[in-house]
Amino acid sequence: MLRLPNIVTLAIFSVSAGFANAQDVADTIYTGGPILTINDEVPTAEAVAVKDGRILSVGALTDVMAQQGEGTEIFDLDGRTMLPGFVDSHGHVVFGGLQALSANLLAPPDGEVTDIASLQQTLRDWVEENSAAVEQAGVIIGFGYDNAQLAEQRHPTREDLDAVSKDLPIIIVHQSGHLGVANSKTLEIVGFDASTEDPAGGVIQRGADGEPNGVLEEYAFFGALVPVLTQLGPEAFAAFAVAGSELWASYGYTTGQDGRSSGSSVETLKAMASEGRIPIDVVAYPDVLEAREYIGENVSRDYNNGIRVGGCKLTIDGSPQGFTALRDRPYYDPIGDYPAGYAGYAAVTMEQVQEAVNWCYENGIQVITHANGEGASDMFIAALRAAQKQYGDPGNRPVLIHGQFLREDQVDAYKELGVFMSLFPMHTYYWGDWHRDHTVGPQNAENISPTGWLVQRDMMFGSHHDAPVAFPDSMRILDATVTRRTRSGDILGPHQRVDVMTALKALTIWPAWQHFEENDKGSIEVGKLADFVLLAQDPTAIDPEKLDENRVVATIKEDKLIFETNREIRDGNIRLSPFMSDPVAAHMFLHAMYQGAGVESPWLQRLSFRFR
Repeated sequence: MLRLPNIVTLAIFSVSAGFANAQDVADTIYTGGPILTINDEVPTAEAVAVKDGRILSVGALTDVMAQQGEGTEIFDLDGRTMLPGFVDSHGHVVFGGLQALSANLLAPPDGEVTDIASLQQTLRDWVEENSAAVEQAGVIIGFGYDNAQLAEQRHPTREDLDAVSKDLPIIIVHQSGHLGVANSKTLEIVGFDASTEDPAGGVIQRGADGEPNGVLEEYAFFGALVPVLTQLGPEAFAAFAVAGSELWASYGYTTGQDGRSSGSSVETLKAMASEGRIPIDVVAYPDVLEAREYIGENVSRDYNNGIRVGGCKLTIDGSPQGFTALRDRPYYDPIGDYPAGYAGYAAVTMEQVQEAVNWCYENGIQVITHANGEGASDMFIAALRAAQKQYGDPGNRPVLIHGQFLREDQVDAYKELGVFMSLFPMHTYYWGDWHRDHTVGPQNAENISPTGWLVQRDMMFGSHHDAPVAFPDSMRILDATVTRRTRSGDILGPHQRVDVMTALKALTIWPAWQHFEENDKGSIEVGKLADFVLLAQDPTAIDPEKLDENRVVATIKEDKLIFETNREIRDGNIRLSPFMSDPVAAHMFLHAMYQGAGVESPWLQRLSFRFR
C-alpha cells in the first residue's frame, strides 16, 4: 500500500498539545466512535482532524485535539463506526439511475416479483401510480426481472407484456443488464420481425413461427433499449445521472464508476456536476469500440467538478446467469432452447479484442474488460500477452471485470500480466444456487468469484456490485465476500471466503489503487481526502453472518455531509431510512420522471431531499 512519507505524519504529531499553529487549525475533528483507518500501520484511531477537505491528523484524541481552534467543529460519531469512503470497483452510475427510476421487478428481498403474474401486476401498478409521467414519456420501463427467480423458470414473452399494454412500448431489463424483453409495440418501433437477422454479438429469440418472442440478448437488446430510452429525452438522462450518484452515496460510496459510458452520458455527468448535483466523484470508462475518439480527447487522472474519464471499457461476453457468457466448456444444465454442447458466445471477435487492447497499450490508457466466462478470459489474456510483447508495460493497470468463471491457470496468468481483478462475490448470494444447479454445476460453482485464490497469491482485488445488476449495497457486498452464503443458505466454496478486513480493503484502498487514486483515497491517512462512511456497527466486531444487517448511516465527501439516514423532508414530517426504502425509491422516480417529462407538480415542489 502506497503512503505518504512518515516524516509528514511525524510533523503532524509534533504539534504541542496546548495550542495549534494557525495553519494547523482543523475545520472538523471527528471522534466519539470506532475509526477503522484501513491503514495496516495504524489500523484504528480515536480521532481524525480535517482541514480544507483533507486529513490533517489521525490518532489519539489528545494528540488530534491539538488541531482544535475557535472555529473547529467537533463531529460526534455517537458510537457509529467511521471508515474511508467506499470506492466503486465497478458499477454503472448513470444506468443505476434507471434502476432507481423504473418499475422494480426484482425478486425478494429487493423486490416482490416471484412469477410472471406478479411481474405483470407490478408493471400495471407502476403505470397507475405514475400515469402522468408515463403518458408524457410514452414508454413503460421495468428493471430487474430474473428468470432464475421466477416460478415459471423462463423469461417473460412479448405476449406477457402485451397483456399489460399493446399501445405503449414496454421494455423490461433483465437483472444482468445484458438481455431483456420487449412487447409487440417496442418490436414494431425498432423494426424487429421474422426477417430481421441476429445482429453481431446478439440474439433475437424466436417462436416456432420465426417471429421474435420478445426476448433479446446482448447487442439485439441494446439495439432495442437505446431507441426506447431516447424517447425520454435528455432531461431524463440527466435525472438518471443525479439519481444514480445519490443512490451510490446512500450506500457509502464517495467515488463511483460509470463502467460503460458513451460520450453523451459523460457529458451529462459533467453538466450535472457543474450544477453541483452530483455529490460524489465519478470515474467514467466509455466503450472503446464506440467512443475511442472521445476517450483519447478526454482521458485524464484529474477530476473536473468530480468527473473524469479514466480509460476504456471493453466487453467480450455477456451474462453467466443468462447463459450468454463465453465458457471453455458446455453449460451444465441450461434452461431454455439451447443446442447440445452450448457454451455461450463472444459479443466481439478476437480481432476486435486485440485491436482495442493494442490501442489502449499504445496510448498508455487503462482498459477495464468485462470477461465473465473462461473462454472470454482466454481471449483477454491472449490479447494482453500480445500487447505487452509489442508495447511493453506502460503502467496502465489493466482490469478484469467480473471473472465469474475462472480456472486457476487463468488467475496465475492475470497475476503474471499485472491485471487487477475486480470480482463480483455478490453472485454467491443472488445466483449461487442457480450457478450450482444450472450454469457450471456443483463442483465448479464452489469457485465462482474466486477471492480465496487471489488471497493465496497475495493479489489485491476489488469487490463490486455492478449496479444496476444489483443495488450498490456495500453491506451486501461485504457479507457475500465474507460468507459466500446463497439465497437458500448454502455456503458456496468455503475455501474462497475471506476475512472482514480483507473484504473491507476490497471496498476501499484496493479499488482506490485500481483507479490510480491510492494517494488520495481508500484509507484514513494524513494528506488524503476527507472521504468517510459511517456505519451503524463496527463490521469487524459483529457476527459475520449479520454483516448484511449493518447499515450506512452517513456519507461524507471532502468533509461535507452528502447523505444521512433519517433525513427530514422539507415541508413535511416524514422521516425515511434507509435511502432506497420503497417510499424513497418512489419519490425519486416521480421527481426524475416528472422532471424529465416536463410535468409541473405542486406536490413535487414541496418535496426536497436533504443531499448537501
